[in-house]
Amino acid sequence: MRRQLWISLLILCATTLAPGQGSRNRNKVILISLDGFPGYSLNDPKLPIPTLRKLIANGISATMLGINPTVTWPNHTAMITGVRADEHGLLANGSIQRTGTWPPVKVEPMIVKELMVKVPTVYDAAHKAGLTTAQVDWVAIEKAPTITWAFREWAGLDGPLEQEMIAKGAITKEDLESFNRANIVFRDQIWTRAGEYLIRNHQPDLLLFHLLTGDSEQHSYGPNTLAAKTALAFLDACVEKLVTAVKDAGLAERTTFFIVSDHGFKAFTKQIKPNVALQAAGLDKQVYVLPEGGTAFVYFEPAADAAKLIPQVRKALEGVEGVGRIAGVEDYASLGLPHPDQDAQFGHLLLAAKDGYSFSGATGGPVTAAVPQQGGSHGYLASEPDMNPIFIASGYGVKAGMQLGTVSNIDIAPTIAKLLGVSLPTAKGRVLRLR
Repeated sequence: MRRQLWISLLILCATTLAPGQGSRNRNKVILISLDGFPGYSLNDPKLPIPTLRKLIANGISATMLGINPTVTWPNHTAMITGVRADEHGLLANGSIQRTGTWPPVKVEPMIVKELMVKVPTVYDAAHKAGLTTAQVDWVAIEKAPTITWAFREWAGLDGPLEQEMIAKGAITKEDLESFNRANIVFRDQIWTRAGEYLIRNHQPDLLLFHLLTGDSEQHSYGPNTLAAKTALAFLDACVEKLVTAVKDAGLAERTTFFIVSDHGFKAFTKQIKPNVALQAAGLDKQVYVLPEGGTAFVYFEPAADAAKLIPQVRKALEGVEGVGRIAGVEDYASLGLPHPDQDAQFGHLLLAAKDGYSFSGATGGPVTAAVPQQGGSHGYLASEPDMNPIFIASGYGVKAGMQLGTVSNIDIAPTIAKLLGVSLPTAKGRVLRLR
């Protein structure tokens, strides 16, 4: 009888613990994405990133390859699914939807995760195994039912976690007023507060965390500029806050950090306007180009005869200053992109820009022209080394000084799954040997 009473009391205590409290002794993973942080930046000894350098010294850094298209949402989704864009379904920063009018496509970000991501994620697997999950400013994750706590990119007063943080004094209502229009440095600071709060108060087993200042500043001023280096140094300070929160919460011995980015960056001084070239060829009512920085996707209006139009489009765009390659559907499999017959999101041709050029969707002015100020872009083919993201692993389960060679961002999801002890059989990447 006494033994049964003790068992009942233990069960009662386990079921009445605060969220996260019962998972303190489980392995934890924090995946931190510093959007647009180029892999080559880690080779700059004068870049002031002491936190990242300490994590590297106590862990691992490796050359990482991203996937096509080298833009934010496809690569973030690759990192948490373990598959390329032709399988997970993200080809832009949102879903590419057919409009039935002109232009024939648009990019729509405000779609729930279940309708956007076509394969299981590592946070789905963690939730299924009974673990707790959290996200701060992650992408393609709107209203994901397998996320326990969410501080959204489009944060607002209606969010449960936002309300909880306001009630606890971690942020104020004023912080969230017009949040989506606030400058990106302020938003990154608020997102960092949310990450700290989650670690200290909820101890999620898996935290997905994403910051944007590096991407924003490099778009505006280009990589390797003072603005870019200042932005990367700021991000390092944000990472330090999360590392400190883990230590203060007593979780350092069980936590693995992955510090990654989604793509690198290139500088450009000229823009290509393929839609202007199509106008000159009389094709502008049948063919539309959607720019993605260093690449662009070519679409035909629904009633168009693709077989007839493809040679005409090639003729109109071949020889345009700055266009380095025109890839057809026969090239898509090798690029990790879907055939348009299998996924209507993608176009019948892919344009790739040369160094120093970026694509624009503008429909006026010269086809190729200099920009008033150097800018920065990504979206170039993933095979170009400047597009390589960063990869750092440190903490629990990571042996300092391990040599990994080159890794792929689709290796991250199965490696996280292994560390958490959950199953993600749909992942195509490999489990990285960290020790």
